[in-house]
Amino acid sequence: MQRPLFSLAVIAAAVSLGATSLQAQEPVTVSSKIDTEGSVLGELIVQRLEAGGVEVEERLQLGATSIVREALLAGEIDLYPEYTGNGAFFFDMTGSDVWHDAQAAYETVRERDAENGLTWLTPAAANNTWAISVRGELARDHDLATLEDLATYLEEGETFKLAASAEFVESEQALPAFQEAYGFTLGDDQLLVLSGGNTASTMRAAAQQTSGVNAAMTYGTDGGLKALDLVVLEDTLGVQPIYQPAPVVRSEVLEAWPEIDDLLASLFAALDLDTLQRLNGEVAVNGRSPADVAADFLAELKE
Repeated sequence: MQRPLFSLAVIAAAVSLGATSLQAQEPVTVSSKIDTEGSVLGELIVQRLEAGGVEVEERLQLGATSIVREALLAGEIDLYPEYTGNGAFFFDMTGSDVWHDAQAAYETVRERDAENGLTWLTPAAANNTWAISVRGELARDHDLATLEDLATYLEEGETFKLAASAEFVESEQALPAFQEAYGFTLGDDQLLVLSGGNTASTMRAAAQQTSGVNAAMTYGTDGGLKALDLVVLEDTLGVQPIYQPAPVVRSEVLEAWPEIDDLLASLFAALDLDTLQRLNGEVAVNGRSPADVAADFLAELKE
């Protein structure tokens, strides 16, 4: 009896199919940065993917931006949440105006990182950038919602004192940029410059009205904002770069697990500024675990 004959092409195709099948079965290594928001976003991604049938390996809160980014480029992890505005540093484009436009920033990082074998998925609407926030009672009493409103308020000579870091006060990209764009100037008596001055301390100063403070340097999605009744004033002129969180995945992993795109698109579409502030606050202020906060939010999305 003759044995079946297989051409080399058929054998190669079979081997290739087998390799692809094996690759598709490998778990997706999901990571995140070490901060509170990184832990929340990381847990949301992990739980969303697992619920969608994607096998996941967790390496959450791996480290700072440089560590997680290098791990992704090296293939040590497969996916993590990053911020569009960090493309300015990744691609040596800090002088470009592209980072002040949400769509342009997203398209730029997506195009540039495609050359690195990375794919940026749908971003959240939330913007985690430098901001000026005021006490809730001040915002409500004087209808303050934007930095333009603040400029009008200051022009009328109303009481105002901002707690901020030296970096925020002195950096040309921070307070000086806001002042130039919106046409106001804060005197020394309207500033409380805190040593180190992270946003936890500036928000606490505003909440406790330390030395007459009623406003604080913050980030747009800080977890303590809602708990401390602080209102982020919208940067209507786009002075600050846009920092929208978005999942970044190795392109070959996305090819093996194409469902990742749709699973995370609907999740990140639900993460507006108020929602992300609330989720971060559950962890940073109320002390809940990121895993529990993520599980509850994903349950809300199903309702």
